[in-house]
Amino acid sequence: MILAHAIDTASVDGLEGLTIGRLADAAGHSKSGVATLFGSKEQLQLATVAAAREVFIDTVVAPARANTDRGLARVCALLEKWLDYSEDRVFSGGCFFAATSVEYDARPGVVRDAIAAASSEWEDYLAVSIEYAMNAGELPLLDDARQLTFELVSFLEAANTRSLLHESAEPYRRAATAARARLIALGGDPELVATVADPS
Repeated sequence: MILAHAIDTASVDGLEGLTIGRLADAAGHSKSGVATLFGSKEQLQLATVAAAREVFIDTVVAPARANTDRGLARVCALLEKWLDYSEDRVFSGGCFFAATSVEYDARPGVVRDAIAAASSEWEDYLAVSIEYAMNAGELPLLDDARQLTFELVSFLEAANTRSLLHESAEPYRRAATAARARLIALGGDPELVATVADPS
């Protein structure tokens, strides 16, 4: 319960905004009790990143893996699930990792390392899924899976940021349109690519 509140708080106020006292008040526990659980603010931050990673996997990666075969269908499902994850505000501040990456990109240390590792894990999985589709002939005009991964992640993160800033769902629709156009331009089956639907 404490970590759930910590993730949600950090998605809005940043990991630096987390304090043991604030979480103790929110959870109805003593400050000393929460401090005993985590030991230090840094350990609290690391536990929060780890918990956010698990939520992300459960919300985006696991359903895509469970419901699709490897290849372009899985790529499309990952994009669709990510858009839903951000638009549905699984975390109040949108994507936890988009928010904390900006907060920690220039701050060396173990917290930044943990954020970078979780973000890289997601991008690596998307890249492997794209490469499988490429090698299976489902994206015949693609020759660089990492480049496409960079482009698609950029669409997703831009949609997340702009949706929050402008309180609008339009950026998600534009990101879905951009992703579909890119996949079709690379020879993806338009009917399959259409499963990356415009968010509501």
